[in-house]
Amino acid sequence: MGFLDEIYKDIILDHYKKPRNRGTAEDIAAEDVKVISQEGLNPSCGDELLLHLAIETSTEARLKDVRFSGEGCAISQASASMMTVALRGKSIDEALALSQHFKEMIQGKGINESLGELKMLQGISKLHARVKCATLAWVTLEQALLNQKR
Repeated sequence: MGFLDEIYKDIILDHYKKPRNRGTAEDIAAEDVKVISQEGLNPSCGDELLLHLAIETSTEARLKDVRFSGEGCAISQASASMMTVALRGKSIDEALALSQHFKEMIQGKGINESLGELKMLQGISKLHARVKCATLAWVTLEQALLNQKR
């Protein structure tokens, strides 16, 4: 295993063992937000996720807070944790674009510089059985935002 592989592994384990923004809709306390929640499930492995988004109502619909709960493998939980950090303050359009870039990277279609620390998960593209694990939070995010737009 190379040096970079070790760094990637360490980042995934850190986010898995100490997830950022783990919580519920009740953990989001603000008057100027609309809270939407969306369930996500990876039926092939049993990973499950409940995503909570606090969307500001007084601005151009920016994500003020993002929380998640659920159970799953290290990759699905680390990806969800990293996603919540990356999304704060983003507009809905920016969040959807970031999601698209992330999914393209995980599918081995290239890396967009806007991904920042999320690029640390690029090695998962070589683990085809884990692609759905890594994208579970992102697919759930897209479902939540697209349902909210309707």
